[in-house]
Amino acid sequence: MKSVSLSGSLRENVGKKDAKKNRRDGKIPCVIYGGKEQLHFVIEEKPLLKVFNTPEVYVIKLNLGDKVYDAIIQDVQYHPVTDRILHVDFLESGENKPVVIAIPIRLHGTAQGVLKGGKLLKKARKVTVKGLVKDIPDTVEIDISPLDINDSVRISDLKIENVALLDPPTDVLVGVRTARAVVEEAAPAAAEGAAAPAEGEKKEESK
Repeated sequence: MKSVSLSGSLRENVGKKDAKKNRRDGKIPCVIYGGKEQLHFVIEEKPLLKVFNTPEVYVIKLNLGDKVYDAIIQDVQYHPVTDRILHVDFLESGENKPVVIAIPIRLHGTAQGVLKGGKLLKKARKVTVKGLVKDIPDTVEIDISPLDINDSVRISDLKIENVALLDPPTDVLVGVRTARAVVEEAAPAAAEGAAAPAEGEKKEESK
């Protein structure tokens, strides 16, 4: 996996009042755990956003004081209205410590079924995996060229050496359907939204 460096400052005070002040100053409260110690710190919002505004997944090299910690982003809390980042949880990783992380899917090629008039349906953007950081790839590469109409790629079709796939094996990642099938899939939803006949109309039909 690729890595990126971020620098943070350890927090002297931990509490809601201190967290709000840091956010006003353009800093995001964070915590790192999973190692020998749990540390609370802040990171400047702008460099942190560069990590979030990309589909790539990184190992984060956190520079805190005189130490550097290898970590992955474990959880993010967002403001319910503004979507601004409120808090980030980092999980310390190590050479011999498995981690759970979602990595992006990247499609290659043009499906045969699409060339025949079918519709490509993307069902997922990421795959959840567990393994050592050194074994986890940056992306899951899927060649969709062989896919004909009504073909699909499921979790069970993927193979990543030394890495466990945690999503249900039957989950569909990408598939090709006929244009007609796509329309028929939308039809039941439209039917459910149709208004029920009036009571008088029901009685007339029953006569």
